[in-house]
Amino acid sequence: MDPNSNKEVLREFPRLFRQYKDGTVERFMGTDTTPPGTDPLTNVQSKDVTINPQKGVAARLYLPPNPAGKLPLLIYIHGGAFCICSPFNTTYHRHLNTLTDETNAVVVSVHYRLAPEHPLPTAYDDTWEAIQWTATHAAAHGGGPEPWLNDHADFSRVFLAGDSAGANLAHNMAMRGAVEGFGGFTLDGVVLIHPYFGNDQRDELTEFLYPSYGGLTDPKIHPEKDPNLSGLGCRRVLVLVAEKDFLRERGRSYYETVKGSAWSGTVEMVETEGEGHVFHLMNPSAEKSVDLVKQIVSFIKQSQC
Repeated sequence: MDPNSNKEVLREFPRLFRQYKDGTVERFMGTDTTPPGTDPLTNVQSKDVTINPQKGVAARLYLPPNPAGKLPLLIYIHGGAFCICSPFNTTYHRHLNTLTDETNAVVVSVHYRLAPEHPLPTAYDDTWEAIQWTATHAAAHGGGPEPWLNDHADFSRVFLAGDSAGANLAHNMAMRGAVEGFGGFTLDGVVLIHPYFGNDQRDELTEFLYPSYGGLTDPKIHPEKDPNLSGLGCRRVLVLVAEKDFLRERGRSYYETVKGSAWSGTVEMVETEGEGHVFHLMNPSAEKSVDLVKQIVSFIKQSQC
């Protein structure tokens, strides 16, 4: 018998979740998990670390095979509309194994608490805490709590990346770091994959997940309305959009706004024809998915030039 069958529903968003009046949440996708270890296809190693046990902030770390010397550091933030998925999902774990192998980077895949149980801006604060934890290794000059970061991360070549809502989080972390500092590391670039930002239409999901949402001028959701956008705290941005993605125009608008701002960095945009939202996660072996990963690899490797 379904334990939720007699419970009264507060709100439901199809394909995402149902919240009951007693506060419990039933998610419809993104709940499967897979353990860390050594990936048999890439030989990438992974392990889980707890950053804040009271809050549940954590990360899954990835190390490429045969790491030699100091490697770029990629901090990855998963998507899922701020309310589903985690770094431990099979889909994200597979993606990060591939990305770690192809970029030859050390990867920190951030686990933040999900709305609606933990309404926004919780995800922003949790992600920032994970970035600060990562930065302690730079400040400690090899004496941080995590050996993989101490031994292998080059803190002069740090990147943020995320898809969908995770791309929104990545942008906002770059903005926050510009004000508060990154604690000793240099943020070289940000990769935004099919980013979620708002447009000029009301978004009921955002309003439900983000009770303190400031409306169509809230800079977290609407960066084009942010008067401080020119202070973006990195020197390069890569925006990846897809032709059939419902968020395509929002990504393009972000690109145009950043490009036209007084920001001193460089921004580029690549569009994939004939594909929809986060297609690379659904079919990672497809040619266009492989091409998307190559775009990210090329962007990161430019830091070596």
